[in-house]
Amino acid sequence: MRETAHLLFALVAAAACTSEPMTPSIVMGTWGGSDAGLIVNDSGAHVHIGCTLGDVTGPIHVDAAGHFSAAGLYNINAFPISLGINHPAQFIGQVFGNTMMLTVQLTDTAVTLGPASLTYGTMPQMGPCPICRSPGDLLGFGTMPGAVRRR
Repeated sequence: MRETAHLLFALVAAAACTSEPMTPSIVMGTWGGSDAGLIVNDSGAHVHIGCTLGDVTGPIHVDAAGHFSAAGLYNINAFPISLGINHPAQFIGQVFGNTMMLTVQLTDTAVTLGPASLTYGTMPQMGPCPICRSPGDLLGFGTMPGAVRRR
């Protein structure tokens, strides 16, 4: 029994020493810019570029140089009446301290949005279109004031 406990302790210690370090993620909070915004929380991220919107589920990991790429869904016909067409999309960019460059590429069409320059802790300046207040709006668990969703 005692040998089993020692073996278990050794295996746990070895696993802790050989496990890969955690990959950093984009900082949670609001990233804003001119006609663009990103809201990040612990369950994902919500993006607006102009009158379009999209979601990523889970954290968005960045590499040592601040580059990131994450898959998600994007609606290019979101306002004033959402057509409910969510395209597969790739959210790509780079973080430099408190500044981010963000581009959204729909993977089923040739549509690319951005690049948008965003600053951490700044409210998005959205112009005529509202911004959702929490991630998940595209996937149906948030709210988008002023927009009508067709189901």
